[in-house]
Amino acid sequence: MGLRDQLNTAVKEAMKARDQKRLGTLRLVQANIKDKDIAHRTEESREGISDDDILALFGKLIKSREDSIALYEKGGRPELAEAERAEIAILREFMPRQLDETETKAAVAAILAETGAASLKDMGKVMAALKERYTGTMDFGKAGALVKGLLGGK
Repeated sequence: MGLRDQLNTAVKEAMKARDQKRLGTLRLVQANIKDKDIAHRTEESREGISDDDILALFGKLIKSREDSIALYEKGGRPELAEAERAEIAILREFMPRQLDETETKAAVAAILAETGAASLKDMGKVMAALKERYTGTMDFGKAGALVKGLLGGK
């Protein structure tokens, strides 16, 4: 079952359960996917975005909410931060298991060896290979910092 089907099933279940918070979050995700589908259309192809692109979208939505949590906590609004945490929990249900720090380091080391990267000039090539293989399972912000450190950056 693809991510779109899982999402549609979850929306129906939330409607039946009258879970408004979950339903609102899932509908927001569907709207984001539809926007990406429309932007992705061409004259030759009417296909929507791939599951990998949807996973990347989930990652961006989660990152956005994490940023909001930090701002809400800094501003003394714990109830809003908790609402964002609840949305993150809903979004994570659709994500594959995330790599932990050790697994991320091993993946980065393997890609560095495979690509033969030796300097910061090769960082784009390394990050592209990581995104190709680990979309949805790796935090690329942390991975980018790790790659930069290993390639001699600060």
